[in-house]
Amino acid sequence: MLGRLGMWCHERRRLVIVAWITVLLLVGGLSFGMGDKFSTEFTLPNVESAEGFDLLEANFGDGSGGHTGSIVFRVASGVDTPAVATAMSKFFATLDARTDMAVTSPYDEQGARQVSADRTTAFATVNLASDQTSQEQFQVIYNETKSIAPMIDGLQIEYGGQIFAAFEAPSSEVLGLAFAIVILIIAFGSVLAMGLPIGTAFGGIFAGVALMTMLSHVISMPDFTATIGVMIGLGVGIDYALFIVTRYRECLRRGLTSAQAAQEAIDTAGRAVIFAGTTVVISLLGMLLMQITFMTGLGIGASITVSMTMLASITLLPALLGVVSSRINITRRRGVVATGLVALALIGVGLKINALLVALPMAVIVLIVGSFAPVLKKPLPMRAIKPLAETIAYRWSRWIQRHPWASLVVGVAVMATLSMPVLGLRLGFADDGNYPRDTTTRKAYDLLVDGFGAGFNGPLTLVTTLSQPQDLVVAQQVSQALAMTPGVAQASPAIFNDPQNPTAALWTVYPKDAPQSVQAADLVKQLRLEVLPRITQGSGLDVKVTNLVAVSVDFSSFLAGRLPLFFLVVLGMSFLLLMAVFRSLLVPLKAVVMNLLSIGAAYGLVVVVFQWGWGSTLIGLGGGAPIDPWLPVMMFAIVFGLSMDYEVFLLSRVKEEYNRTGNNELAVADGLAKTARVITAAALIMAFVFGSFVLDANRGVKMFGFGLAVAVLLDATLVRMLLVPATMQLLGDRNWWIPKWLNRLLPKIDVEGHHIVESKQG
Repeated sequence: MLGRLGMWCHERRRLVIVAWITVLLLVGGLSFGMGDKFSTEFTLPNVESAEGFDLLEANFGDGSGGHTGSIVFRVASGVDTPAVATAMSKFFATLDARTDMAVTSPYDEQGARQVSADRTTAFATVNLASDQTSQEQFQVIYNETKSIAPMIDGLQIEYGGQIFAAFEAPSSEVLGLAFAIVILIIAFGSVLAMGLPIGTAFGGIFAGVALMTMLSHVISMPDFTATIGVMIGLGVGIDYALFIVTRYRECLRRGLTSAQAAQEAIDTAGRAVIFAGTTVVISLLGMLLMQITFMTGLGIGASITVSMTMLASITLLPALLGVVSSRINITRRRGVVATGLVALALIGVGLKINALLVALPMAVIVLIVGSFAPVLKKPLPMRAIKPLAETIAYRWSRWIQRHPWASLVVGVAVMATLSMPVLGLRLGFADDGNYPRDTTTRKAYDLLVDGFGAGFNGPLTLVTTLSQPQDLVVAQQVSQALAMTPGVAQASPAIFNDPQNPTAALWTVYPKDAPQSVQAADLVKQLRLEVLPRITQGSGLDVKVTNLVAVSVDFSSFLAGRLPLFFLVVLGMSFLLLMAVFRSLLVPLKAVVMNLLSIGAAYGLVVVVFQWGWGSTLIGLGGGAPIDPWLPVMMFAIVFGLSMDYEVFLLSRVKEEYNRTGNNELAVADGLAKTARVITAAALIMAFVFGSFVLDANRGVKMFGFGLAVAVLLDATLVRMLLVPATMQLLGDRNWWIPKWLNRLLPKIDVEGHHIVESKQG
């Protein structure tokens, strides 16, 4: 059936291409017209910090649930200097008059505590009225705020917090695309063979992001969902199309017509693509098990992009193959030169080096001149195809098979060593001290640390309801206990929502330590488990501890409790699917163990760079910080799916050779040799695409891109090229053993369409 779909799309290529263009224009237009509703907030389940925010909003309102920031200023002569006090008071009053923000000035009665002891540093708190503000709106607010700031000699003004944290960063997607172009040209020596995977991936990504944007009006999705979707879509979309194009070219070399080649490519490699893409989608949707709104939105959004790239690979790609036909193997010099210039231009755009944009018109000139210049018009000679036994991959596999135990021990030792840092993994959110030192966000953070102490960058908010007069006495006792608690630098007295008839009270507590520190998290636990229960025992008060540090503690604890179930479901699914595909017990068991090794090693390297801070300044960070709690879940889901890509593509070829010859050693060597080039190219493309997102401004996106790039490289090198041939050599024919009763129970899943290949060869 899948082969017939490929043939139909090939034969009706104009109709299919027009249909895709129409759909892209339609969903793109609807998406643009509707706009997006991505959220920069995430809602937690029934945890204490979420209950605290609800109490704040119900009883105090006024930005309690919105975005916050701070405007920090320092002047050596003192913030009370008449010229400074007058100018800054007017500045804050102008901002407070805006409809989109509320500002508490250090010169107001409510902001009296916002001036340092030496009176040289002060800050104003800023609360946005809406919690649905986009990153672009943050940038507008920052620019407008900065444009009216007073200019006084000796006065330093810096802006901290989420609403002022936007800054320019390289275009990660463009850089990843540029490197993908270079890798594909080097690997396949054909401009068309390079262009078709990229064009197909673009079609799927555009449709996926447009659908995701429209769906954001129905399902809450975090603001970086589109970035994650593009990142994953570029990686898997190019890879899926690459697998199909590679098989198509092999079929042409065997003498098949373009239509026959497209049919067989879709019915063989296309099956693997459908299987691999489905596993990625299922693993992404597995994040729904975490029962957190923003992770649900992230999983659904990313799975839409993967689904659309998969659909484009089996429908749009065979239509495009019908257009280029056998010309896919012909490359003219002008095409290589023009493509190189385009890649250079994309690198320039990605790095914000506008001078390199001259490469784009140069590429057009080369194509035009190439139509007349015989030197550029002349096609390049086709690469000679080496006999299988003379390829580097074949010789490498045979060497591994002669030293299986040494290879296994070295591979496992390296992976285990890289995994060791994960034992010290600490989940949590970074604070503003993790920004580069030259950003205004980091400078504001440092000013607060110098003037007030590190804890002023992450105050805790305590809130409770009052139901009886005696609660007022207990509230005062809470104030006294907070001031005497170890780890507290400063605590405000109780602030009531209505001084005449109070029904709620809140306290602001400034820890001594930075928000991302272990000590700040321990203080939250101490307040919840010891200090507050002791003071409020026997009363009607139920004091909730909330704000940034409390959210980090609750979120990390909530996710950690659900990670085992998530891992069990994903790994169990991996085992069952591979067992059904390869009719084996040991092959899927080995795959699960190796997946754990590669994921563990990737986690370990993420801890080294992002938590320990080794080399963090090289990627635009100010130092180490806890690992975002969502990262292990998201990374595991994606790496599992990507590992299945390579597992299925490699082992299906090995199994095909084993079924044909019955010789396990030759099957492993032949299977590895036949797939090495495409797997290597696919892995390099994914690694560069994911790795380019290390340049993104968002720390979470940096971590995600780095983790995926490392995982893909480890999986495609140490796992596929070292551990797989070593273990398959040691296991021998036992690789393919399965009890007969179990074999009868398992559904048959054909991911390579061997019956078509055999019928054509027979």
